[in-house]
Amino acid sequence: MSLNKNKTALHSQAVVWLSIAAFSSAAANRICDPMLPSLVNHFHVTAKEASLVISLFSVAYGFCQIIYGPLGDRVGKYRLIGIMTLLSTIGSLGAAITDTMNGLYLFRLLAGATAAGIIPLSMAWIGDTIAYEDRQATLARFLAGQVLGVIGGQFIGGLFTDQLGYQYAFYFMALCYLSIGIGVYWQSVSNATTHHTPQHHSAHLGIIKQTGMVLTTPWARVVLFTVFTEGVLVFGPLAFIPSYLHHEAGLSLTQGGMVMMSFGVGGFSYTFFARYFVGLLGEVGLSYVGGGLLGLGWLLLAIVSGWWIAIPSSYLLGMGYYMIHNTMQTNATQMTPKVRGTAVSLFASLFFLGQSLGVILSAQWLAHWHENSLFLLVAVAIPLLGFVFGYLIQQHQRALKKIS
Repeated sequence: MSLNKNKTALHSQAVVWLSIAAFSSAAANRICDPMLPSLVNHFHVTAKEASLVISLFSVAYGFCQIIYGPLGDRVGKYRLIGIMTLLSTIGSLGAAITDTMNGLYLFRLLAGATAAGIIPLSMAWIGDTIAYEDRQATLARFLAGQVLGVIGGQFIGGLFTDQLGYQYAFYFMALCYLSIGIGVYWQSVSNATTHHTPQHHSAHLGIIKQTGMVLTTPWARVVLFTVFTEGVLVFGPLAFIPSYLHHEAGLSLTQGGMVMMSFGVGGFSYTFFARYFVGLLGEVGLSYVGGGLLGLGWLLLAIVSGWWIAIPSSYLLGMGYYMIHNTMQTNATQMTPKVRGTAVSLFASLFFLGQSLGVILSAQWLAHWHENSLFLLVAVAIPLLGFVFGYLIQQHQRALKKIS
């Protein structure tokens, strides 16, 4: 649906707040990447055990989507986002206070469960309020906050762990969630464009029926499988780059986090020029080029020695990832419009479950082989994924033209 001109400013304001909330969610997701070596030493655990603080967040994030998607469709997405942002304060505060590894596992699980109600519902809300032809550019602007969260999370995690201790990174996140949550919730009350309009066509459906509507749609199954695979291939190995730079190149955790900021810079470059890229390449081209850039980034990291190569490599990874992922996100908002909240939540669920599986598989791989072999493996697999997805988009678009 199109926006009336007098509502454009209010809607833009609402999107900005969602982008800020996305920052907090993405930062919390990536904040543990650079602190893994510190957790190993502090709790006297293995790297595989320490990495559970990342995978448990993703597992909870993924499984809780089954709740938030249908709930957002029924009670209102924007207000639910505000509530979950506020509740996310608890998980970060608990992670800062606990003094046991099991306690950290528990609160990271809780953090993932509450953060699960932020980014996917934001995407669904944008899908509800923006016409499809303008949606990818709007989602890209929204993604700016998420990209900054990836940058900030890795930097904040490394900086606080080096200077004050890992606990203070979680204290900082608790403060972010509290202040941002207040702002988002206030928008849900005061901004008319955020108020909930009940979807009468899905109000009578239960969670199982809503989920069934998504899973019985062939194109939805393609998008969901693709994003799950993307989560495995991109964010499994990515979680171990700061540790790799720490023990192979001797960088501090802060320096490792700063190097990884180039991943976010690459993503931010895409969001800044998103409208140009979309017009030039289209969805098919973005999938091809994004997969290619991802492959090149991993290849450089695998075959070129020296910590400095991680800077251009991570930049290419960020640019390529957001090209292909933004394309997937846009398709996710249109898979089943009648139950958009449920569809986008399933998308996010499988994406984060893929991330969790990717971290587990990467940790298992690294228990036996070197990081370079892992990077080389994904350098081959991801371009193939991008090519296949781009081809399937092309076939889907042709099928839609025949129908219309």
